[in-house]
Amino acid sequence: MLADLLANPQNTSHWRRQVAVASLTALFEDAKQAVRAKVTEDGKINSLLLEQHQRAAHGIAWLGTYIEALRQLLAFHEKLVAAEQLTELEDIIIAIGFSEYTAQVFGGLPMSQGEMLRPLDLGLTAPIIQGYRTEALEELIAEGSTPELRARLVALMQERGSAHMLGASGLDETSEQIREQMRRFCDAEVTPHAHTWHLENAYIPLSVLEKMADLGVFGLTISEEYGGLGLGKIAMCVVSEELSKGYIGVGSLGTRSEIAAELILSGGTPEQKQKWLPDIASGKILPTAVFTEPNTGSDLASLRTRAVKKDGNWRISGNKTWITHPVRADIMTLLARTNPQESGYKGLSMFIAEKPRGTDEDPFPAQGMSGGEIEVLGYRGMKEYEIAFDDFAVSADNLLGNEEGQGFKQLMQTFEAARIQTAARAVGVAEAALEVGLRYAQERMQFGKSLIAFPRIADKLAMMAVEIVIARQLTYHSAEQKDSGARCDLEAGMAKLLAARVAWAAADNALQIHGGNGFALEYEVSRLLCDARILNIFEGAAEIQAHVIARRFLA
Repeated sequence: MLADLLANPQNTSHWRRQVAVASLTALFEDAKQAVRAKVTEDGKINSLLLEQHQRAAHGIAWLGTYIEALRQLLAFHEKLVAAEQLTELEDIIIAIGFSEYTAQVFGGLPMSQGEMLRPLDLGLTAPIIQGYRTEALEELIAEGSTPELRARLVALMQERGSAHMLGASGLDETSEQIREQMRRFCDAEVTPHAHTWHLENAYIPLSVLEKMADLGVFGLTISEEYGGLGLGKIAMCVVSEELSKGYIGVGSLGTRSEIAAELILSGGTPEQKQKWLPDIASGKILPTAVFTEPNTGSDLASLRTRAVKKDGNWRISGNKTWITHPVRADIMTLLARTNPQESGYKGLSMFIAEKPRGTDEDPFPAQGMSGGEIEVLGYRGMKEYEIAFDDFAVSADNLLGNEEGQGFKQLMQTFEAARIQTAARAVGVAEAALEVGLRYAQERMQFGKSLIAFPRIADKLAMMAVEIVIARQLTYHSAEQKDSGARCDLEAGMAKLLAARVAWAAADNALQIHGGNGFALEYEVSRLLCDARILNIFEGAAEIQAHVIARRFLA
């Protein structure tokens, strides 16, 4: 493809972007070969070697993510052109995005704040790297992110206003109608109160949950057969993005219902589906996910919580931690070991464990269940708990699928959707940070003019917008893959990996724009910084996520 493009030079922006994607894809193939040689033995990945060369392996994950992000940015441009929706705003965002991400591939790709990946880290030699820096790429880098373009982008964002500052999404009319409905709901019920809920570490009021249920949030992707709306993951992305822009706690309430519904839809018996899905869809039943244990984190194979068959029921004993919204939940999707003789994942089973709702005064009014709140920096509104189970009873009928030993497999089937949704939540938080950063930069006067008049402030806002659009398009692509029925764990992982980093960068830059005021609790940007930080940790920490992606690329 690269040879064909270079043989027919057109000297247009679109052609240069095509060349960039083709050049970087070829570079990626060379990089994979170099890293594969470091981490394989007898043609198979060696786990010890993969760990020893972790920086290079994770670099492959990040490089692959960047290239896929640019591929989707190119597809976004083509979609807007075909639909006659491309305006100056989107054109500038795409130009800057290609310029910056291509330049970062060669000059330093940030895997985190202090870890810059360069092609030499992957085992490529300088001559090989230089061979991919074609004249077309140099022109794209030089012309795509000029001070004039960045200033023009910020001017256009100011003209558009907060609701439309990122321009077209590339989605259909139905998706945009859903977005507008969620935006109106947040403007009325969420955004004015979110910072107070955060500062008071208060629960999101049940009245808000009831209105979300009326809007269909909890049954969004549950089929109409079970009382849901029967929509796809694209709709889930739009809803999660907009609700999280209002407040990540509200955007995350649907995650628990999504995980529970996915588990039951993919692994439940017909009776379990009929019993639980309609009430989850209506919001009558609030689920919580009970997977993580102290000292295990992402290592689910080491789970120790036991489930023993006794007197016709299962009895659960063990400790769980980082359980979100458990007090007000009615059911727990609970992972426990039913076969202690089976090591690793094989002995794990999934349960739909019923429990009564609690209160702050009596959080767990159930025999065999106790716990304490974990105080957290952000991601509030639902509350986090450690939970201890001591001979806690679960009905024999509530073993998911009535199958032992399938718990890990059943859980893995939910990870694609969960990571896509987390990417969408990250995009929403980043959008909120951009909005408050832009507003403050316009209103705050220093040295006789508004902050936004200073180029480095405007540049921050411009790059925030560009990266949000890139992460959003990558997220939508992963959702489209899921909706098509294709395997998309790779796409979902890449979307989550990039979007979480973008959210943190956006929140950090928005706080920097606020200066000392950003460090004051009264300013909502302080909340956004705390909320953004969790996104690189849950649903697969960034390092774990990169490791999983690397395995897929290098296998």
